[in-house]
Amino acid sequence: MLNELDGWAVIDESKLQKVYTFKGFLKTMSFVNAVAWEANRLMHHPDMEVSFNKVVINITTHDAGNSLTDKDYKLALAIDELMK
Repeated sequence: MLNELDGWAVIDESKLQKVYTFKGFLKTMSFVNAVAWEANRLMHHPDMEVSFNKVVINITTHDAGNSLTDKDYKLALAIDELMK
């Protein structure tokens, strides 16, 4: 499924990671809120590092021993759809 994802990297064979960059704080926070909404809808919540114009998203399945599952790839695809 990784080949379906644009710009995502597998880190330590246990999480998906992608960095998103924005033109300012409000766009950054709008994206973070949209990700939170989508993650809650899918009941799968990423770790996010948020700064002024950048968001680093890390996705792993904690209840599967911090490993990658289909839930991680589905969330990554859903997050990418927010940017379209």
